[in-house]
Amino acid sequence: MLVLNNGYVSLIFTRKKKPHRCVWNYFTRLPHLVQTRTVHGVCWIFAKMRLVAVQRTLTGTILKLDIMRIMLLWLIWESTFGIFSRGEITNYKAAAEPECNSIDSNFYSINGDDTLGYSKVNYKRSSMDGWNLTSQKLIDSFPLDSIKQNYVRQVRDCIFSAIQPTPFKSAVTLAAVSKEVVEDLLDLDVSLTKTKEFIQFVSGAKVLPGSISLAHRYGGHQFGVWSGQLGDGRAHLLGAYVNRHGTRWELQLKGSGKTPYSRDGDGRAVLRSSLREFLCSEALNYLEIPTSRAASLVISNDVVKRDNFYNGNVKNEKVLRVAKSWFRFGSLEILAYSGEIELLRKLVDFVIEQHFPLINATGSNKYLEFFSQVVTDTSYLIARWMSVGFAHGVCNTDNFSIISITIDYGPFGFMDYYDSNFVPNTSDDEGRYKIGNQANVGRYNLDKLKKALNPLLEPQQQLLAEQILKGYPGLYQAKFLELFKAKLGLSGLDDSDDYLIAFLLKLMEDTRADFTMTFRQLSEIYKQDLEVKNISKEYWALQDLAKHKKFSHWINLYLLRLKSNTIESDDARRIRMQSVNPRYIFRNWMAESAIKKAERNDFSEIHLLQKILRHPFTKQAEAEEAGYSSRPPPWAKDLRVSCSS
Repeated sequence: MLVLNNGYVSLIFTRKKKPHRCVWNYFTRLPHLVQTRTVHGVCWIFAKMRLVAVQRTLTGTILKLDIMRIMLLWLIWESTFGIFSRGEITNYKAAAEPECNSIDSNFYSINGDDTLGYSKVNYKRSSMDGWNLTSQKLIDSFPLDSIKQNYVRQVRDCIFSAIQPTPFKSAVTLAAVSKEVVEDLLDLDVSLTKTKEFIQFVSGAKVLPGSISLAHRYGGHQFGVWSGQLGDGRAHLLGAYVNRHGTRWELQLKGSGKTPYSRDGDGRAVLRSSLREFLCSEALNYLEIPTSRAASLVISNDVVKRDNFYNGNVKNEKVLRVAKSWFRFGSLEILAYSGEIELLRKLVDFVIEQHFPLINATGSNKYLEFFSQVVTDTSYLIARWMSVGFAHGVCNTDNFSIISITIDYGPFGFMDYYDSNFVPNTSDDEGRYKIGNQANVGRYNLDKLKKALNPLLEPQQQLLAEQILKGYPGLYQAKFLELFKAKLGLSGLDDSDDYLIAFLLKLMEDTRADFTMTFRQLSEIYKQDLEVKNISKEYWALQDLAKHKKFSHWINLYLLRLKSNTIESDDARRIRMQSVNPRYIFRNWMAESAIKKAERNDFSEIHLLQKILRHPFTKQAEAEEAGYSSRPPPWAKDLRVSCSS
């Protein structure tokens, strides 16, 4: 059977007495594709192995599908459209604001068009009057915490506590806004961000009509240990907004004060962590990786206390975060561990209704279908992280989104030079969340999610859920290979592709070649220069790679493989590869530079990074001048980021 090993996949031959591991790829830990073929509607799985040392491929035996696996395949075909009931109405009521606000042309900029045209993307509210949020859907669907007082405690029998944000005591400064989030998602003209009303709203000093601020109760496994109740200890859900496209966005303020879930924390967030989250969440979005978004960043001089890894700067910040949902694996876990099964059922039904429209709401297998989709989406998300060298840093179950987007940016990091043992988080002494182990951790987290769902599943369905989870390595492998083939400009099918990718990563590891720029420079250099090994100084990452004694051999294999591509010009290849290989990523040294300036109330580099990271695949003069595609400065290797923020 296939199992994840250090983030990648190994094959285990299982016997009655004990498993025997077949070490079939000692050269590197790159995952190998589990191919599938369909014969008369049945999916037969071929396990492909490669012994790199002798460059041989062994084809595994066809695995016969038993009745359980056939049922599993049927689940995939069974998904259809459906709707759910809303859930029991509680006694809590917000102001009389509908979930989708009525359209008022007085609040929109027409931009030369004398018709409203509500669905057009250039219509933005020119005033915040009438722009309201509502918590009604959540309040109608779930019971709220019966205790109204705000103090740290164990909470039961609810999903949310109704708690107001704590405003700053000192003066507030708006450090940055995302024009795209404000205008495209929230329907507000960016000019409104300069107004007092907007700044009061994003700093937690003003609650909009229809909004009841909520703190979410959840639990989680942290570093492999069940941590019990966690929850929004420094975040408040301000409400939801349905924009002109009919998309519902939940607005959450981070660093907004203490809640019943704050534990020993002060409910605040410091400049370093908030700035990093603001910029990185937007950067990942433009790298086409599913993520929460950041609308604004405000700072004050309110005092906060942090550990020794933090540099002592007292600036306090709040980030307005936007996502379609903030539910995470731990949202379900806390209910299962507490024995609140009916509330668990209600929550999963709500999530399916809101975010999984293809699942049949009345089907007997809806929870299995839900789990299957989360398994698939999570595997794809982690593969996308890996394709850009992104390490989340704290992959606890409470930091894994139930809708498979990247959330809760803490001690994350992008790799500079390629290293499968890269750990961005100094708090992770054992390297549990190193970049090469993210896929393994994804499976671990999904197993915890499966256990949380078990009370909703029949015994046979629990066995099927286990089979679904066993498919995770294959899903991850296939997506990983697809993404890295695109990064190398490989089209069509070739059994040698996995070896070619593995070979390159091994060369990169040995020479400590820059991960991002190696792929980018392969997409910029002409084939004729590769053929004669003419690598100019501008391709500094490839020059590092060329120091390896086997570089020429890899180049010859690569050029030979490119010849098998569909007939295209070299310019077409370069354009295609550049569209998936970023020239600019949000490296830790860039964040540090922006932080140092922001500590002096100079936000210029935040704004520059916003501009550059919005177009990561396009060469930009300002970015080149700033050195964003150059070799990282020597001091970058000493940067340290911890969980404390």
